[in-house]
Amino acid sequence: MPKLKTNKAAAKRFKKTASGKIKVKRSKLRHILTSKSTKSKRKFRKGAYLSKADQANATRMLNG
Repeated sequence: MPKLKTNKAAAKRFKKTASGKIKVKRSKLRHILTSKSTKSKRKFRKGAYLSKADQANATRMLNG
């Protein structure tokens, strides 16, 4: 059986931590920022972890 290829789009967006969780960057911080509050923009700067429901799918894409 051939090796699985890494999904390059997923590799650019997800990072696997040592504990096995998958870290992602939050959305909503690219444009139309004037209508968003400073508090929400500050909240979006922080990274987030992928939910358990999406984690198995992302792990498969990263061949992990």
